[in-house]
Amino acid sequence: MLGAAGCSGDAGGQEQPVPELHNYNNLSLDAGFDTVFTYQEATETKEIFDAHFQQAVSLFTYYNNLFDIYNSYEGMNNLYTINENAGTAPVKVDPDLIEMLVLARDYYELSGGKFDVTIGSLLKVWHEYRDAGIETNLAGELAALPELSELQEASEHKGWEYVEINEEENTVFITDPDVSLDVGGIAKGFATEKIARKLNELGIRNGAVNAGGNTRTLGQKYNGQEWRIGIQNPDAEGSLIIVKQNGACSFVTSGDYERYFVGTDGVKYHHIIDPDTMYPASYFRSVSIITPDSAAADALSTTLFTLSFEDGMKLVEDYRKTYGTSLEVIWIMSPENAPDTQYCRKAGSYMVAYTSGLEDSLIWNN
Repeated sequence: MLGAAGCSGDAGGQEQPVPELHNYNNLSLDAGFDTVFTYQEATETKEIFDAHFQQAVSLFTYYNNLFDIYNSYEGMNNLYTINENAGTAPVKVDPDLIEMLVLARDYYELSGGKFDVTIGSLLKVWHEYRDAGIETNLAGELAALPELSELQEASEHKGWEYVEINEEENTVFITDPDVSLDVGGIAKGFATEKIARKLNELGIRNGAVNAGGNTRTLGQKYNGQEWRIGIQNPDAEGSLIIVKQNGACSFVTSGDYERYFVGTDGVKYHHIIDPDTMYPASYFRSVSIITPDSAAADALSTTLFTLSFEDGMKLVEDYRKTYGTSLEVIWIMSPENAPDTQYCRKAGSYMVAYTSGLEDSLIWNN
């Protein structure tokens, strides 16, 4: 068994010693998902590494196109196609898209509706105001906010009862023309996990994929040391905490400090929307997930960001019982929001709560 966070020691069986390993890394700025894609691997030659890197980049681009809600691509039916055909006709899609939507529906049920990819109409309103707001802020002015009535109208058009998934025919049909899907809370993690599993199939055990902060290690670190993953300081450069972990694992953080604008009320409005309140969630500055599966880590980091600490802990326990796998969490928050738990301490100007399995796996940078 593994270190304190409980991820797997090896993603595909017994490690075989490989002589003269060299560590290589490379990155792509335009592979997809509007983020930097980084890959590192310890292998025998740069030629082997380059071939694996190109495979990983190609897969990342494929999943970007498949889950894109803004653009169509020749020869592919993607989420944009599904949304465009809402209320009109079923759309035949790749099995990967069916798999991801079924998984998203499972997390919707597990979370009591807090993780909901059917709120695309509501997220579209916030997306438009956020894009305009960022430009307005850059011009030195406070930005306009959506009216409550506008949010309420958009929020009326949601629900899995309007999404018909036919797994035998690989079709998806949205029966309400005003419902749309937005999988931003799971797509990148799902893609990262798929890529990691493909690389494991190729026999890679010493490497890591980083998709814009969605980190997935592929197995033991080549030099025998533990992986060390930094959890970002919400208001400054560098890491507030470092997580030590052996073996294959996923690390994903959702935070309020990247995509946001400042409204006319002087408040920052970020991109993680609570489907119940229709506004950005405000419990925490960030939530980080450590668990074997990157898709789960992505969905859960988004979901737990919208839940109180107490409700979040209930979801953590429900997930562990349902899926029978390890799940550890780090919550970073303002001091006034600190929960009543023994696993909470001050770090810089923040309070940091964490699940008990991380007690011996954290390095505090303060």
